[in-house]
Amino acid sequence: MINNPYLSSFKSYLKLERSLSVNSIEAYLNDVQKLFQYFESIDKFPHIKEISPEDLKLFISWINELGMLPSTQARVVSGIKSFFSFLLLEQVITEDPSALLETPRLARKLPDVLNIEEINGLINAIDASKPEGMRNKAILEALYSCGLRVTELITLRISNVFEEQEFIKVIGKGNKERIVPIGQSALKYINIYLQESRVHISVKKGYEDFIFLNRLGTGLSRISVFTLIKDLALKSGLKKSISPHTFRHSFATHLIEGGADLRAVQEMLGHSSITTTEIYTHLDRDYLKGILKEFHPRS
Repeated sequence: MINNPYLSSFKSYLKLERSLSVNSIEAYLNDVQKLFQYFESIDKFPHIKEISPEDLKLFISWINELGMLPSTQARVVSGIKSFFSFLLLEQVITEDPSALLETPRLARKLPDVLNIEEINGLINAIDASKPEGMRNKAILEALYSCGLRVTELITLRISNVFEEQEFIKVIGKGNKERIVPIGQSALKYINIYLQESRVHISVKKGYEDFIFLNRLGTGLSRISVFTLIKDLALKSGLKKSISPHTFRHSFATHLIEGGADLRAVQEMLGHSSITTTEIYTHLDRDYLKGILKEFHPRS
């Protein structure tokens, strides 16, 4: 790693002021390291204050020539911009050389979505006779009912479920809290799991308030939820490539296609920007074909 006196301060800023995860911090630092590696490769070692917009444009050309995917290039540019914004904030520099730096245009990929029959097929594929069966039903119901990220699901706490009011408190990215409504079906299966299955688990210290536990009495891992979803897709004969996030996509898409307000969906998903939520405003292609055939005079 190339040492730079400003990197440790930038790391502290990301951790303390922006409350980013360890993985996110490492990604930002690696992005800035690439800039220093570029200067090293051309035997140029400017002071931070001397880096110009032209230097950064040449750097972007360099990473492009390395064969980086546009999505990776976009992430690197984001990291560089954050670094110089930090230096501006700390008054290390007086002008931001990255201000006009453009990210590569990315094609917006529509996420895979499950229909309700496919979701029911996955839930029905769960073997309810097994000790973890009711827990797994509750997991799928919660993912689809609340549009949770997988980390939000595995850290969901009993004390954050408000059954009478029919909502849950979720701790999302950056430790931001949000309130999300929860459906009757999800509440039903969570209660059955808590009252009939979880009570038979010897809970380890520190996990008493976690809803979803493994057989050892500790919290579930992210990979265990991914594995569960993949196994159920195989059992139910589903050909789509899915993950826990597919339930979040389906939750958002079904709400918006049903007429839900975009701002309300943004709030439930915990998106900081409405632009992120807008990806779910696509309509099913078959539905669009049907509209064309039914109403266009030349179809």
